[in-house]
Amino acid sequence: MKSLIKILAIAVVLVSVSCKKDTAPNYQFMPNMYESAGYETYGEAAFPNGIEAQVPAEGSIPRGFVPFDIENSTQGYELAKATLKSSLDSTQVDLERGKELYSIYCGICHGNKGKGQGKLVKREKILGIPSYDDAGRAINEGSIYHTIYYGKNAMGSYANQLNEEERWQVVAYVLKLKADLEK
Repeated sequence: MKSLIKILAIAVVLVSVSCKKDTAPNYQFMPNMYESAGYETYGEAAFPNGIEAQVPAEGSIPRGFVPFDIENSTQGYELAKATLKSSLDSTQVDLERGKELYSIYCGICHGNKGKGQGKLVKREKILGIPSYDDAGRAINEGSIYHTIYYGKNAMGSYANQLNEEERWQVVAYVLKLKADLEK
């Protein structure tokens, strides 16, 4: 009889312990925090006056963005070529950093020496990239910066990948490559 009571007591303890679940709370004090109501992203609840998305205020400039006042056109390119000068002085130019950025973004097409013989050209994925020392090219710092900012012909813009200071570092390195090729 005593053994039967012991077995029964052990069974009751096991059943009560096995039913306890520590991973979920037994009672939710604030159910809104556990199961929130879903809202349509641009629905009436989010924007009651009917505006689908909030547009920035007119004339505002995004943080970290520096506006470029020269337009993306042939006239803008010629204006940049004639008037645009580097914002870096000689102490701020870092040719090692320029070389690193150039090899990441430019070398694949233009080649590491600037001869227009990058890996994509050698594999014939793209054709017709001139060397920096071509006589008809006549590039300078303004034209290089404008081309990096807006792109030209088959080359796309790198304005989103490089900030203003990095663009000028690449410009300085391209001018060094051009000078090396013209020797």
